[in-house]
Amino acid sequence: MRILHLGKYYAPERGGIETYTQALCEWTAARGHAVAALVHRRPGTWRTTREPVNGIEVRRVACIAAPVYTPVSPTYPIELSRTLGDFEPDVLHLHLPNPSCFALLASVRARRVPWVVHWHSDIPADAPDWRLRTGYRLYRPFEQALLRRAAAIAATSDAYLDASAALAPWRAKARVIPLGTQDVARPSPRADLWPDGDGLRWLAVGRLSHYKGFDVLLRALADVPDARLAIVGDGECADSLRATARDSGVAARVRFAGSVDDATLLAAYAAADAFALPSLNRGEAFGLVLLEAMRARLPVVASAIAGSGIGEVVADGDTALLVPPGDAGALASALARLRDADLRTRMGTRGRERFEQRFTLERSARRWLALYEDVLR
Repeated sequence: MRILHLGKYYAPERGGIETYTQALCEWTAARGHAVAALVHRRPGTWRTTREPVNGIEVRRVACIAAPVYTPVSPTYPIELSRTLGDFEPDVLHLHLPNPSCFALLASVRARRVPWVVHWHSDIPADAPDWRLRTGYRLYRPFEQALLRRAAAIAATSDAYLDASAALAPWRAKARVIPLGTQDVARPSPRADLWPDGDGLRWLAVGRLSHYKGFDVLLRALADVPDARLAIVGDGECADSLRATARDSGVAARVRFAGSVDDATLLAAYAAADAFALPSLNRGEAFGLVLLEAMRARLPVVASAIAGSGIGEVVADGDTALLVPPGDAGALASALARLRDADLRTRMGTRGRERFEQRFTLERSARRWLALYEDVLR
């Protein structure tokens, strides 16, 4: 098959969607299929580029800005038409949300091949940011037109599919394909991401955005004086989170590591004692980082978000401790519970087993391959 992925970004840009898209593309290409990706460059770039990335043809379209996480690319329709003509895909894999995909609706060439929609997350109609709420009123008709035209839709968890108002009219052609990640050799741990001192090494990974709840984690840390925290990632809330760490009296026990390369991140997972994902809402649709933590045998503390896939990825009381989102007191209690070394070992072992049984890249990618074959038939 010839498979064209349409996404916001691609490696080396980092994020759960980008990490999974790269892994899926490379897995599929390694099995003899031709794979390409049409994505955006970083905001503020004016030239389209083409380059091979580990055997994948990646076409990056110029992007003039990205207000509220939305890349703006006036030349995207032109590059889409060129790519459809040059690459001649058999199937289009649409990673949503991504407004650039709306260009497909005006493309006669695109209508000749089936579309499969990969539903990574909703755009919440009640989002705190008024720009998202206003923008979604304009976005929704085109979103629904894409879903109407799609041959198939895949959400990442049953809980997210059940809770999604946007997908409700299209349940007959929707299915669930959980994300997965590739197993890796366990690296030698390096503990240099954490501040010096004693106590458990907690790790958190993600974009420094409000919905990730890192401010709640910092406030919880104030009640767990024997814990140290490394936060890996960059984002628009970096300065306010540093201020929260100072105001909470935990700045000396927290290190903001910024973006790191893959080898450093793997070493951080290997060196950590436990992992935290304190997200606040369904913007955390799945939590790919939870798979990475379970792969590394780390016990997890995470938010129990209604309508999110978190509760399907980890098992409360078995591989993780789930707490109400935004509750710093409950989060602190969970952090303190994992002082118990036997509990950490037991949860880490069970998490590794759960990863191997349910969330390997092989298991996830084979289901996508089967879906491509279904829509082509």
